Amino acid sequence: MGVPTKKQTKVQSKNSKVNDTSFEFKLPVYNLEGKEADQIKLDKSVFNADVNKKVLYQAILSYQANMHYGNASTKTRGEVSGGGKKPWRQKGTGRARAGSTRSPLWRHGGVTFGPHPRERGYAIPNKIKLLALKSSLNAKLKNESIVIIDEFKLNKDAKTKQAVEILSRLPNLTDGRKLKERTLGILGAEANTLRCLRNIQNLELVRPCDVTAYNILAAKKILISKSSLKEIARRITGK
Repeated sequence: MGVPTKKQTKVQSKNSKVNDTSFEFKLPVYNLEGKEADQIKLDKSVFNADVNKKVLYQAILSYQANMHYGNASTKTRGEVSGGGKKPWRQKGTGRARAGSTRSPLWRHGGVTFGPHPRERGYAIPNKIKLLALKSSLNAKLKNESIVIIDEFKLNKDAKTKQAVEILSRLPNLTDGRKLKERTLGILGAEANTLRCLRNIQNLELVRPCDVTAYNILAAKKILISKSSLKEIARRITGK
């Protein structure tokens, strides 16, 4: 074994920092007024800066395949109505022989090798789904795209206007009163909160129990409540 060069030692030290699980990420927690109320230490077992691209590819491909309905349908010559009678006799007319007016060569005939309804979706192991979810969160953490809010609770009489005002106070989310980019809101499952937020442009709402890697990667920003973040961490770690 030779003595490692300066370049090799630099690469080794850089890799050791990335793979070191002893460090902790901290993110600010904002209140409804848009002010930093607290800081949260992210779970090391979830937020470890590791992004597994192969797993993400598998999970997203599966999700997109399951969204594909596969309803395209064509009729073969046997399924098209009519065509039971032979158009003309086999010999003696001078024309090409024909057995049915529903031949794929004829107008109003059947379709050769056309599409038929089929199930395109397939399942992947739950471990891959959870690892993909973990990797997608780490990817957004690296891009500084996660905004954590303490609690997003509104009164029963609250309107969408009040929800928009709260969003406009949070950093790097809105341009005036409109969301700059596609944002994923993971803010719990309260019916009143969902009612006020569901009509806001560029905002997609998902419950923490239903969120997938596809949802997270499809959005530019992630707005998540403190309690929802803990629930997702429990889903991934199983604790």
